[in-house]
Amino acid sequence: MSEAYAASGVDYETLDAAKRFALTAARATAELGAARGARLDAGFFGEPAALVEVGSLRLGFVLECLGTKSLIAAALEEATGADHYSAIGFDTVAAAVNDCCCVGALPVVVNAYFATGAADFYGGSRHRSLVEGFARGCAAAGASWGGGESPTLSGIVSPQAIDLAAAAIGIVPPGAEPLAAPRLEVGDEIVLVASSGLHQNGASLVRSVAERLDGGLLAPLPSGRLFGEAVLDESVIYAPLVEALLRSEGRLHYASNITGHGLRKLMRADRELRYRVDELPEVPEVLTFLAGAAGLDDREAYGTLNMGAGYALFVAAGEGAATCAQATALGLRALVAGEVEEGRRSVLLAPLGVTYAADELELR
Repeated sequence: MSEAYAASGVDYETLDAAKRFALTAARATAELGAARGARLDAGFFGEPAALVEVGSLRLGFVLECLGTKSLIAAALEEATGADHYSAIGFDTVAAAVNDCCCVGALPVVVNAYFATGAADFYGGSRHRSLVEGFARGCAAAGASWGGGESPTLSGIVSPQAIDLAAAAIGIVPPGAEPLAAPRLEVGDEIVLVASSGLHQNGASLVRSVAERLDGGLLAPLPSGRLFGEAVLDESVIYAPLVEALLRSEGRLHYASNITGHGLRKLMRADRELRYRVDELPEVPEVLTFLAGAAGLDDREAYGTLNMGAGYALFVAAGEGAATCAQATALGLRALVAGEVEEGRRSVLLAPLGVTYAADELELR
């Protein structure tokens, strides 16, 4: 999709092919848990989280890595002395719980993976800030922090770096149905909920762009904010909104976390449907700046970054306005952006004249 992104080390074509290969191996194991009373729903392979049935419970499970955003925090701390690791910890939780919510499973427990290159990382304020942010993320998601793993991986992780990930388990509320591709209907309204900025996707591109900017991460945005500070703005955790909607019977059919692949993620469902977007959200200043500095045109920018749309909710026809009102009540911004139509699997961003075909998002 984006040559600039591939040049930064993130090649979606290669990565997606590797994911499809792994899914083939995963499918061969799908029945193994049944002997112990747990049924893995194979229909959720390729979705953001797995769905497991254990007795009357339906559980979502996901593991997500934050990526290279921690390297930006480290570089900014070296340049300015400012500690942004609390936001990094919060974002690590957001990466997992927002995906868990995509299948309608509300997070109840989150575990942490903090892998460092040297134990020195744990001796100062960075670790305290990271722990504080991770705990805040769990609180925002309504989930307990259950534990985790913190290995020192000398030779794999560089001495001053940290590799971060989180795993989340969620429960589909009693009386609610999982959010699944078969529930999508022609006429469903697409509600886009605003992002706060970069979220968990695009850090490698940021680092690549910063190498070429006068001032690097300290380059000023038009508002005067530092580029590096803006890209570290905390992500939004959407779990409270998904919970409110799941308790509104029949309104929410499907959800997509708009991270990697940008608005191509609107067609994540394995369905022959067209997703028409007639109104786009306001783009955060930092994403406009990043797209321009990277030389991304609209097609590349919206197919790579979230461009202001952090989460997509697919709701029954006529329910979009009420969904936006619910978002507003929770302090979020949302708009009824378009609707689901008959047609070949694709995404049409009408205001930009951009269409993404099915073969531009192949995750299964």
